[in-house]
Parts: sequence; C-alpha cells; structure tokens
Amino acid sequence: MTASSSPGRGMTLAMAAATGLAVASIYYNQPMLGVMERAMPSSLTALVPMATQLGYALGLFALVPLGDLLERRQLIVWQFVLLAVALAVTALAPGAGIVLLGSLLIGAAATVAQQIVPFAAHLAPPERRGAVVGVVMSGLLCGILLSRTLAGFVADHAGWREMFWLGVPLSLGAGAGMRLLLPYSRPDTQHSYASLMVSLAHLWREFPALRLAAFTQALLFGTFSVFWSILALHLQEPRFNLSAQSAGLFGIVGAVGILAAPLAGRFADRHGPHRAILAGTILTLLSWVLFGTWLSLAGLVVGCILLDFAVQSALVSHQHIVYALRPEARSRLNTLFMGVMFLGGATGAAGASAAWVTGGWSAVALFGGLMAAGALTLQVISARS
Repeated sequence: MTASSSPGRGMTLAMAAATGLAVASIYYNQPMLGVMERAMPSSLTALVPMATQLGYALGLFALVPLGDLLERRQLIVWQFVLLAVALAVTALAPGAGIVLLGSLLIGAAATVAQQIVPFAAHLAPPERRGAVVGVVMSGLLCGILLSRTLAGFVADHAGWREMFWLGVPLSLGAGAGMRLLLPYSRPDTQHSYASLMVSLAHLWREFPALRLAAFTQALLFGTFSVFWSILALHLQEPRFNLSAQSAGLFGIVGAVGILAAPLAGRFADRHGPHRAILAGTILTLLSWVLFGTWLSLAGLVVGCILLDFAVQSALVSHQHIVYALRPEARSRLNTLFMGVMFLGGATGAAGASAAWVTGGWSAVALFGGLMAAGALTLQVISARS
C-alpha cells in the first residue's frame, strides 16, 4: 500500500486505537491525583496535570514538525518507545519532583498521537478526510476519557505506580502495531529541521483561519482541562465522598462525546465546519452554566456529557479547516494548532488548581465559564467580520 492510497476501515481503526493509547498516558494522573497526594504529600503533586499538558505542548512544537521531514512510520514507532521509557521513569520516581519531570516527558512523547492524526488526513482522499479524521479522533477521545476509568480502578486496587507500569506494554504494543500496519511514507520536502522551525512562524502569519481555530480551541480545551483536572478532588469532598475509581467512571459518562467526532467530521464534509464550531462553543458555555448551578451528581453527569460532546465537535471541525490550508505542511499546521490548544489546556489546568484553592468548586465553575465565553466571543466576532 502506498502512502497516497486510501486507508481501509481496519487501518483507520488501528490508527484510532494507537492514537487513543498514546494520548491516554497524559491523563492517567488526573483521577489518581488524590491517591498520589496522599502517597507523596507535596504542593508539587497538584501540578502534575499541568506538567503533563505543558510537556505535550512542548512536544508538539519540538517533535511533531518532524512528520514533515522524516519517514513517518519510523518516527511514530520510535516515539512510542520513548513514551514507554517516560512511563517507566514516572513509575520509579522516588518523589514528587521526579514525578513532575516524568510527567513532562510523558507529555512530550505522547505527541506521537499528533503524528498519527495528520498522517490519517494525508492518507485519506479529500471527500473522506473529515470522516477518517473523525474516526481517528474518536480513538483520541476514547483514550482521554477511558484512561481515567482504567487509572481510577488500578489506583484504588493496586496503586498509582502500577498504572504507569501498565502503560509501558500498552505503548510498546501500539508501536509494534503501527510498525506492522502503516505504509512507508517519506515527506516530499527540502526543509532542514531549522528551516521547518522557521517556517512555523511564516505559516502562523499567513493563515488567519489557523490563528482563529487555534485560539478558539485553546479556550475550549482549557475548559475541558478545568473540569477533568479538578473532578477527582471535587468528588472526594464530603458532599460526594467518592473514590478515585468513581472519578474514573466519569470517563465512561464522558465517552458519549465519542459520537461527536465521526458525526462532526461527516457534517463538515457535507456542509462546512463553521456551524459545528459555533454550536460547540455555545454548548461548552452551557455545560459550565450547569456545573455552576446544578450542584448535584446528576448535574455533573449531564454537564460532563455536554462538555465532551461540544469540545470534541469543535475540535474535529477545526481540524477540517486546518488540514485543508496547505496539504504538504499538515504536520507543521498540526503543530501550531495543537500546540496552542494544549497551551490552553495547561493554562486551564493551572487556573483550575488556583481557583480550587481560592474558592472551591464555585470558583472553578466561574473560571471554566469565562474561558468558554471567550471562545464564543471569538467566533461571534469572526462571523460578523
């Protein structure tokens, strides 16, 4: 199979699974945060979600552009190997400082997921690109959400270190699967790594649509990180008194949003992505209104479903726009888009921690709502201009 031929359903599903396993590793820590704080009492432990998101953002800028320079299959395999090493370092960490360092490395290596997504867009014909990317992004969302379910269960029954150890063979297995199934694909480019880095600035200036997509999705993903980075701590409050495993089960609740990825991709193929993006920003804001006013467990469940559906719909629709801007630069465009998005995620996680310490869940809901309102404002201004 050549790199220009369309991926079959089996390969598409395999890429979705590998993407999910890669991105899952940066979310193992969130439902385990309370367990980790009890095992390693330190103010640094609360910064683990932020460190992982920051590492992911750094990896996007430093590693993902290599997809426009090196043979893609080999690059994907080696990043999975690096991810397994980073997970092992974290599992062996003697204290919170090394956990932070390991988390940063996990985030950077896990950007292999963002090598696979533009590769899927490259392999798919234009008339199916939205649908194929939507399926792969469904795998990414499965990894984000179901990783919490798995990590919460393992942390309660075995310990937080065992979850990171479990991630090692999962990462190596995903790398082996990609080595067997993906086609050879060397980019047609004359760039050096240095010129690739310089070209990022040119691409950012050249495409206003890229900047709008990146800033809007950064705010939306920031709200996503606000909710998921604090959920485990919120559920351990006396009003709920639930365990890490219970927090992890919310991943299954949020997996309803998986339906949004292929649906949004097909909608974008047929009708264009802009309406789906506007709807996603409105629904994200509505989810935070629910979190701030409906303070029962039922309110968390309904808001969680709405939030994940809305953010994922906007994400797939934004990718439909970004990948069409310059096909030969998809990895670099993806670097800029996803890098800014995960900086938004790191900002959301850090701001949520500060809000939690300052004013508890009410302050967290206000902070998340303000980020969602910012995304909606950007889209409204753009539509009127």
